[in-house]
Amino acid sequence: MPTALDPRVALTWIERVAGGAREHSRDEVAIEEPLEIRVDGSPLAVTMRTPGEDEELAVGFLAGEALIEGRADLAEVGLTEDLAANTIAVATTGGLRRDSGHERRFHLSSSCGVCGKAALEHVRLALPSRQSPLAPIAARVVSRLPDASRGAQEAFERTGGLHATALFETTGELLVLREDVGRHNAMDKAIGAMLLAGRHPLSGVVACLSGRVSFELVQKAALARLAGIVAVGAPTSLAIELAEESRMFLCGFVRDGGFNVYAGASLVHGG
Repeated sequence: MPTALDPRVALTWIERVAGGAREHSRDEVAIEEPLEIRVDGSPLAVTMRTPGEDEELAVGFLAGEALIEGRADLAEVGLTEDLAANTIAVATTGGLRRDSGHERRFHLSSSCGVCGKAALEHVRLALPSRQSPLAPIAARVVSRLPDASRGAQEAFERTGGLHATALFETTGELLVLREDVGRHNAMDKAIGAMLLAGRHPLSGVVACLSGRVSFELVQKAALARLAGIVAVGAPTSLAIELAEESRMFLCGFVRDGGFNVYAGASLVHGG
């Protein structure tokens, strides 16, 4: 049975097999537990996540579903004495921005943020128009973001079992990095951290992802008005389509000094 060390990492016994030999030893693994998000007293979502930064996860999730737009929509976020463990409460200032919470409840796994949605039309939210100029980025900055992000992934270094989203200025300055067993949770936590700090929308900010780029991640980025996404993995066709519609740059397979630009090539300058 794993033994918890901190909110993100647990110790467990393993049998290590190598070169024909077996060794009984301890290993560190990422923790995965459910979190219930309640809004204005009513259950809204249950997600499987790595504990820690639960307030950020909750508000990032709400922003990524277009249920809130910014810090002004929040009255209070946090734990209360009457709540069970693994439950976070959000109080809004005037209710959710759309009535989706009454149309359906969200049940999310750590691998898929939109698995419970019945049809694509429920996924493709009305995306905001951009009020600020588009933010370009230098190719040399794109190339170095994954290494800068990887260097800050403390829990991944210990477990090898966590995704990460790092938010950078387009000049390459690291703003925040969050890790989680779910790639969509990692982005929610990172965006939620910025929202709670009073910075939202995030024009002029780029997300660096530790894995592939799915439609839902581009949707969350577009709703936050991010300038673009840089990833070490590949995007899906629908992710590329939405990035183009949202006028974002989307770079994949960023490694060894090179990368592919799948959308917004005019925003990535230099070689």
